[in-house]
Amino acid sequence: MSANNEIINRVRSKALNNDRYSGCSQAVLGALQEEFGIGDLESFKSATVLAGGVADRGETCGALIGALMGLGLVIGRQKMEDELTFSNALDACQDLIERFKEGLQKHFGFKKKLENTLCKDIQERIYGRSFSSRDEKEEQAFLDAGGHTEKGCLTTCAIAAEVAAQKLLKLKRSKPLTIWEHQE
Repeated sequence: MSANNEIINRVRSKALNNDRYSGCSQAVLGALQEEFGIGDLESFKSATVLAGGVADRGETCGALIGALMGLGLVIGRQKMEDELTFSNALDACQDLIERFKEGLQKHFGFKKKLENTLCKDIQERIYGRSFSSRDEKEEQAFLDAGGHTEKGCLTTCAIAAEVAAQKLLKLKRSKPLTIWEHQE
C-alpha cells in the first residue's frame, strides 16, 4: 500500500470513529487536522456548530463542511483583498463537493442522482427520512435507524474525510512549497 493510501485510510478511519461522539463537522476536520497538521484548537472548536447541517437544521452536510474547512485551512486566503486566492479556493472546492456526492451515491447505492449536499436530503436517501436531534424522540429514531453506525453518518464522515485527504495530498504534490509553507 502506498504512503498516500495509508494516509487516506487513516483519515477515513479517524473521521468515522470521531463521529461516534456526534459532531460530523468536527469528526472530519479533526481527522484532517491531526493527519495533516493544519489548523488549531480554535478552528476545531468553530466546527462544533456546523453538525447536522448547520446547528442541526438539515442544511449543508456537516461532514462536507468539515472537509471544506480543512481544505480552506490550506488554500484559503489570508487577506480579503486576495481575490485570486479566493477564486482559486472556490474552484478547488467544486471538485471536492462533486467527489463527495459521487462517493455517497456509490457507497449507499442511491437510485436517483444526488443533486445537492443538504443533510436532510442525504438522511432521507440513507434512512428513508430525515431527523432532528433537537427532539429526544427524533434523536432516538435516528439512533435506531443506524444514525451513529457505519450504516449512515459515520460512513458519510469517512467519505468526506477521504475526498478531502485525496485533494490535500494532490495539492501538496503539485505545490509543496507555496501552499504548505505557513503550516509547517
